Amino acid sequence: MNSLERVLTSLSHKEPDRVPLFLLFGMYGAKEANCAIQDYFRDPLLVADVQLEMASKYKSDCLYTFYYASAELEAFGGSTRFISNGPPNAMEPIFTRPKDILNMRVPDFNETASLRRVLKTTRVLKEKSNDEIPIIGVVMSPLSIPVMQLGFKAYLDLIHDHPLIFEHLLEKNQEFAINWANAQIEAGATAICYFDPISSPTMLSPALYCRYGKPLAKETLAAINGPTATHFASGRMLPVINDVLGTGTQVVSASYLEDLSELKKICSNKVALLGNLNGVEMSTWSPKQAREEVRKALKAASKGGGFILSDNHGEIPYQVQEDVLLAIANAVQEFGTYAKIGE
Repeated sequence: MNSLERVLTSLSHKEPDRVPLFLLFGMYGAKEANCAIQDYFRDPLLVADVQLEMASKYKSDCLYTFYYASAELEAFGGSTRFISNGPPNAMEPIFTRPKDILNMRVPDFNETASLRRVLKTTRVLKEKSNDEIPIIGVVMSPLSIPVMQLGFKAYLDLIHDHPLIFEHLLEKNQEFAINWANAQIEAGATAICYFDPISSPTMLSPALYCRYGKPLAKETLAAINGPTATHFASGRMLPVINDVLGTGTQVVSASYLEDLSELKKICSNKVALLGNLNGVEMSTWSPKQAREEVRKALKAASKGGGFILSDNHGEIPYQVQEDVLLAIANAVQEFGTYAKIGE
């Protein structure tokens, strides 16, 4: 099987030749290319070439067009701070007063250099991959991007103190998210990862998720012209899992903080599960420990298909060592065939 066939079989809740492995490489590509992170993301052709090289080297079953979260903020007029060995981060909030939100416009992603580069990377990967490996695009959920637009405290205050302005913000963000997701699908992305960490019970109460996050996700995902995966970026999901299943997503992420086998039982034959290697601790793993963590995750969730092994956050940290990634890849080859799982 090629990677696309392997993934599609697993998403159909059947057992492919082995468990699919998604190593989600964003900024890690700069380390692989031995260049500065900012320079790496300025060159969409380099990003595409390195994605293909890493997928081959580490036996990953996907190509990942995610650059950095604040690239979307740049479309709204925000800016990004780059550091040498970690994820680029949003700088100052673009809204300092709630009333300013009423004047916001839905930006054109074509006017944002970083997003144009993402689309170029996607088109190149589509051309070079021969439809043999899934290309995963990313969109920040309308409920989660306001953390960058306002800052965390101001955003939480807005939810509780200015509900009408909050709903206006969600409406504009939703329109942008749908436009941006569909542009990636048109450029060649196979599926869209809907990053929604704020909806996790780790961040927001289940009651607020049911009031805002669930209906917003259901509407947004229905308007995206391709398959979607919902990712809570390390956050817990179990307290709202049944609500998440009702949004129409095809894949859900699994946090390392939760019981993977329990999540698999709930999701079995409903949606596929993605996870849940601990990306933070991965930076300190030895190859031997990496091998054991892979074995445990496969034993917990892979039987019957419907499972993709990945990290639990949605991006491999810059500090993870090459030999650990190779150990993960080799462990999937060793333990990932279904006849060997559980041995």
